[in-house]
Amino acid sequence: MKPRLPKLRLPRRRRTRLLAGAAALAVVAGAGTWTAAASGEAPAVHRQDRVVEMPGAAIDTSYFTAGGGEKRPAVLLGHGFGGSKDDVRAQAERLARDGYAVLTWSARGFGRSGGQIGLNDPEHEVKDVSRLVDWLALQPEVRLDADGDPRVGVAGASYGGAISLLAAGYDRRVDAIAPQITYWNLADSLFPQGVFKKLWAGLFFTTGSADGMQPGALPAGGPGAAAVPAPSDTAPSDTATATACGRFQPELCAMYERVAVAGKPDAEARALLERRSPSAVGDRIKVPTLIVQGQDDSLFPLDQADAMAKAIAANGAPVSVDWAAGGHDGGVRESGRVEDRVAAWFDRYLKDEQGVDTGPAFRVSRSGGIDSTDGAVRLRGASGERYPGLTSAPREFALSGREQGFANPAGGAPPALSSLPGIGGQLAAVGAGLSLDFPGQNARFESEPLTGEVRVTGTPTVTLDVRSTAADGSAVLFGKVYDVGPDGRQQVLPSQLVAPVRVENAQQGATVELRLPAVDHAVEAGHRLRLVVAATDLGYASPVAPATYTVALRGTLAVPVADGVRTASAALPAWTWGLPLGAALLAAALLGIRRTGRESAGARGQVAQPDPALADVPLEITGLTKRYAGAQDRYAVRDLSFRVEKGQVLGLLGPNGAGKTTTLRMLMGLISPDAGEIRVFGHAVRAGAPVLSRVGAFVEGAGFLPHLSGRANLELYWQATGRPAEDAHLAEALEIAGLGDALERAVRTYSQGMRQRLAIAQAMLGMPDLLILDEPTNGLDPPQIREMRDVMIRYAAGGRTVIVSSHLLSEVEQSCTHLVVMDRGRLVRAGEVAEITGGGDTLLVALAGPVDEGTVAKVAALEGVGAVTAADDGLLVRLEGATASGLIAELVRLEVPVSAVGPHRRLEDAFLTLIGGAA
Repeated sequence: MKPRLPKLRLPRRRRTRLLAGAAALAVVAGAGTWTAAASGEAPAVHRQDRVVEMPGAAIDTSYFTAGGGEKRPAVLLGHGFGGSKDDVRAQAERLARDGYAVLTWSARGFGRSGGQIGLNDPEHEVKDVSRLVDWLALQPEVRLDADGDPRVGVAGASYGGAISLLAAGYDRRVDAIAPQITYWNLADSLFPQGVFKKLWAGLFFTTGSADGMQPGALPAGGPGAAAVPAPSDTAPSDTATATACGRFQPELCAMYERVAVAGKPDAEARALLERRSPSAVGDRIKVPTLIVQGQDDSLFPLDQADAMAKAIAANGAPVSVDWAAGGHDGGVRESGRVEDRVAAWFDRYLKDEQGVDTGPAFRVSRSGGIDSTDGAVRLRGASGERYPGLTSAPREFALSGREQGFANPAGGAPPALSSLPGIGGQLAAVGAGLSLDFPGQNARFESEPLTGEVRVTGTPTVTLDVRSTAADGSAVLFGKVYDVGPDGRQQVLPSQLVAPVRVENAQQGATVELRLPAVDHAVEAGHRLRLVVAATDLGYASPVAPATYTVALRGTLAVPVADGVRTASAALPAWTWGLPLGAALLAAALLGIRRTGRESAGARGQVAQPDPALADVPLEITGLTKRYAGAQDRYAVRDLSFRVEKGQVLGLLGPNGAGKTTTLRMLMGLISPDAGEIRVFGHAVRAGAPVLSRVGAFVEGAGFLPHLSGRANLELYWQATGRPAEDAHLAEALEIAGLGDALERAVRTYSQGMRQRLAIAQAMLGMPDLLILDEPTNGLDPPQIREMRDVMIRYAAGGRTVIVSSHLLSEVEQSCTHLVVMDRGRLVRAGEVAEITGGGDTLLVALAGPVDEGTVAKVAALEGVGAVTAADDGLLVRLEGATASGLIAELVRLEVPVSAVGPHRRLEDAFLTLIGGAA
C-alpha cells in the first residue's frame, strides 16, 4: 500500500464544486475529438470523447482536462443507475478546472455503452474501472506514483458510489474515494432482514429494461427522482419479468424472477448480490474514504453507511461520515455543500494539500428554521470529533401497551403506507407525508410525554416477543416510530422510513430485536414516542397466506443519543401533519408517476422544488434560453449559464442585442424562459414567486410624484407593497444611497443624479439580498457617476449582491468585482474583473506604424490565434494555443513592425477582444 498522510484540520480554501459522475477507459477504438467545453470560468476545459473496446462491451468515455501540461491527479466519476456519463459532464468540467484529469464513462448497459448490466460485477464493471486506471497511467498530464500507477481517486453516487468502493477493494492503485448515497451490501439493501423490498427491486429491473431505459430514473445524487412503477409492475408475471430484464445478465434476471414470484429471497439470491457488493472486499479497502449518506433514503438507509464506515476504519484508513439531507427519496438538497467537501477530500489526499480542512469525522444536517419567504426548511450542520455509530449512549423509554394481536390479510392487501421510492422524503419535506396504518393490521405502544427535548441520533431498538399462526410459523413485521405531539398529530421517523424483520419458527413464540430506521431528530418536551408494528407495508412483499400475529414488548425502547454531536443552531420545532383520507388517494396517484430528472419549471408547467444546497447562492442560471417571438431558430438568449455569489458586484456586459435586458427581465419574473432555469437563493424564479421579495430592481428609471418629497415617495411606494412598515429598512437604504437633506425636498427640484439615487434607494427598500440595476448611470455627470459607484460598493459590502448592466466600461471596471460578458445571446466569458482584464491569453501588440486591415488579416490567419482587434496603439490578440514567443516570431516573419508586446490591462480592450469588435 502507498503511505497515507495523516488527516489535518486547518482552515479550508474555497473549492470549485464536485459531484459524483463517470470516468473513461483503456484501449481505444476510433478517434477522439478535443473540444472547448462551454463555461463561464477559466481556464477552458477540453473534453476528449472516445469509445473504448473492452472484453464484451464498447464503453463510451469522456476525458476532461484544463490548464497547462503540469502533472495532476486523476479522478474517475461514476454515474447513478439508469444514467450515463452525460449526467456528470458539468461536474467533471468543474473538477478539471480545479486541477484534476477527470475521466467519465457510461457503465455497461447504460447510455451509449454496450454490454449487459451486471450490478457492478467484479468480472465486468469492476475490471472496466481497472482498465480505465491503466489508460490514465498512460496520459502525459497525469501524476504517477509509480510506472502504471496514477495518483487517482474515485467518486460516485448510488451505483457510482458502489463502484468507487469496489474499485478501492480490487485495485490497489486507487488512492482515495468518496462514495455517496450507496450500498455496502446489496443483498441487505434489497432483502433487509430477509424481507423482499419489492418496489425498489421493481424499479431496478424496469429501469434496466431494453426498451425502457430512462437516464436518471433512479436518483443518484443528481437532479431528479425515481420512477415509481405501479404496484402491478412490482410483482411481474414471467412475460413481464423477461421484458424488464432485457439489459441485465441472465443470472440476474433469473434471480429477480425467482424472488419476485416467491415473495422472499433465497440463499442463492443473497449470495449472488453479496458477491457483487463492496462488503465482499471490505477488508481490502484501506484508502481515505469520505462517506456521504442521505437521511431520506429507503433504498440505501444509514445503516449501509454505518457498516462501511466501521469496516474501512478497522483497516486503519481515514474515514469521515456525513449524513446529508435528501437521498434516493428526498432528492438533492445539499449538492453544493457535498461537492465542496468531496473536492476538499481529494485536495487533501490526492494533491497532498495538508492545509485543506476535510471537515469533521462526523457531520449531520439538521433542520434549522423556516425560510420566511416560502416556508421551506433551512438546514444547519452538527458535527462531532468522532463518528458515534448508530447505538451511541442509548436512553431507555418505557412503552405502555399490553400484548396485542393483529392480522396479516390475504395477499398482504391492503398494505400500510410508509415511504414511496424516490419521493417519500420529498413529500414529507413539503408537508404531504404519507403514513397509513390500517386498523386490525398493527400493534401500538406509546411512551409517556417527554419531560425534556431528546435528540435521537442513530437506530432505536426494541425487543419483541412474537407468535404466528402461519403454517410455517413465520411472521413478517414492519416497525416504525412516530413523534406524537400534544394535540395527537404525528410525524413518522425518519422521513417516512420503516424497518422490516422476518421472524422464523414463531408458532410457540420467538424473541426478536427490532432495529428501527436510523434517524437524527429532536423530539420536543411534551411529545410522545409511538412504536407501530404492522403486518404489511406497500414497499415490501408480505406473505400471501393470511395469518394472525401476536406481539408483546420485552423491555424498553432504547434510543441512541450522541451527546458529542453539537450544533449552535436552534432546533426546528417539530412540525406535524395530519393524515386525511386524501393522503391515501394521493399515494395511489403518485405510484404511477415517472420522474426522470430535473427539467425547467416552465417546460413542465409546474413549480420546481427549492434546492437547499443553493440556499446561500444569490443567483444561479442554468441553460437559460429565450427565442424571439414567432421565431424557432432566432434566440435572444441561448444556453446561458453562470453563478453569482454573496458580496459580489457583477457587471453584465455586452453589445446592443446581446440579450442583457432579456436576461434581466427573466430574472425578475417579467417574462418566462423557453428553456433552462433561474434560481434565486435556491428557489426557481417565476412570475410572482415569493423569493422575488428578496430581489430589488431598478430598470429603465422609476416614476415619482413630483410634488411629494423623496421620503414621501418612498413611503408611498412601500405602502403599496402591502408589507409591514418596519420591514422597509428605510433608514438603512437612505444611508447607503446618501441622499442627505434632499430627501425632504419635492422631487421636482431634484437633479437627474438625485432622481437616479432616489430610484436606487427605492430598489433598496427592504434591503433585498439581491439588487439589480439596469443602466443606473444613464444621464449622470462624472461626479454623479462616481457617487453611484460608491453606492453600489457600499451596498455589496454588507454581504449583499449587486448585478449591474452598463455600457460605461470604465465605471464597470472600477465598481464591479466580477463580470459576465454576453454576445448574441450567449455567454462569452465570466470571471473576476482582474482575471478578464489581465488574462495572459490576450496580448497587446504595439506597432511602430499604423494598423491597416491587411495587417489585422495576416495576424488573424496565424495558427493558434483566436481573435485580433485593432486598438489605438496596436493590436489586441487573443491566443488559442499559440505562445507569446511564437507569436512574436511569426510577426517578425510577416514583417509586422512590432515595437512592444505585453498583456492588456483595460476592460475596454478585453471587451472588444472577447466579442471580436462587434460592439
